Amino acid sequence: MIRKGTRSGRAVWAVGIVLFLVVLLIWKARDGSDSAVQPLAAQGATLSSSPSAPTTPASGFGDKARRARLEKLDLLKAQLAQAQQRLDSYRASTRYPYNSRPMSENVDQTRPFDPISEDKAMGTPRGEPIPGQHLRTTQDRVFVSGPDSVLLTVSLVDDNKRILPLRVIRAVAHETQGGANIDAYPPVALQFEDRGANGDAVAGDGILSVRFQPSTQGFATLSGTIRIEVYLQGDAGPGQTFFDIVYSPLVPATWAGGTREAVEDGSLAFYLKANVKVAGRYVVNARAYDANGKPFALLTFNDEVAAGAKEFKLTLFGKLIRDLQPAFPITLRDVEGFLLYEDKFPDRAMMPRWPGIAHTSSRYPLTTFSDTEWTSEERSRYLNEYSKDVNQAQDSLNDVQSGASSSGP
Repeated sequence: MIRKGTRSGRAVWAVGIVLFLVVLLIWKARDGSDSAVQPLAAQGATLSSSPSAPTTPASGFGDKARRARLEKLDLLKAQLAQAQQRLDSYRASTRYPYNSRPMSENVDQTRPFDPISEDKAMGTPRGEPIPGQHLRTTQDRVFVSGPDSVLLTVSLVDDNKRILPLRVIRAVAHETQGGANIDAYPPVALQFEDRGANGDAVAGDGILSVRFQPSTQGFATLSGTIRIEVYLQGDAGPGQTFFDIVYSPLVPATWAGGTREAVEDGSLAFYLKANVKVAGRYVVNARAYDANGKPFALLTFNDEVAAGAKEFKLTLFGKLIRDLQPAFPITLRDVEGFLLYEDKFPDRAMMPRWPGIAHTSSRYPLTTFSDTEWTSEERSRYLNEYSKDVNQAQDSLNDVQSGASSSGP
């Protein structure tokens, strides 16, 4: 019995030892695999942090700096172009003086004595348009002085510009300022006609006309605006329109007739004779035409003039002649002038109009005249300042470009 128990205990003990050894071997295998993985992970971490390997943040910073530098270069180039454009534009626009300019800059001044025309919808007294009817009006001047008169016309047309029947029911001229002197200038009735008289050009053409002379029709001493209200009757019903003129009883100076010319400082000067009654600042404009009848220059006088027998000097600038090359002889035409008032209304008193040719020049070769640009203290100052802007813009661009080339891409 004793031997059997001993053999059985030994067998159990042997099995336990075997199981222990199996568990120990399994644990060792797991531990060995973990140890093998750990060095690889550490090695990978070391490789990823190596200084020689480029990183995404460093690459992004370089691109951003490069873009910023290119944007700054573009901005400086644009600033340089703008500064150069200002300089070139000012130099070109001031190569001639203000009182001798190409007519291409003053197209609206070519024919100063043409009537002022207006085409608008025929309106009722309440301002409502009448469909298919157009009211045409003209007046040959706005500013009237002394004994001058103004010619007014009115007509009615359809959409195809065919004349429609029209009557002027009533027309009245009155001052617009009112005030204390309103009783001194009572309204004056005017008669529009289509009979070929009183300023009407053609009888029965459907264009009604009236010539109004303030000095003889109740407004001889008025300085200010006169309104002519016109009440109309067409086939579609009544309508209304008005004209405004600015009147001054004073004629400050008159033309004395006769003009002389002279070549002075490389330019062609015209001297227009006048009798000045009232001293002050006068403005005179005239148009220069070439031998082919083409208007090419607007000449202006603007200066203080004393009373007495005077001459208004109009200069045709030499370089303007050289650049435009007009065919000689040159004619001076359609002269207008006025005495200019400051801080006053009306702001001018008109001289008599001088329509048509006022003077015809002699013939000159183009080489008679200077090809030098106009100069003045103001022009030199502005050219100097604009040139400084160009130089500063160029220097700023050069600095950035040299810095970029030295630092590399």
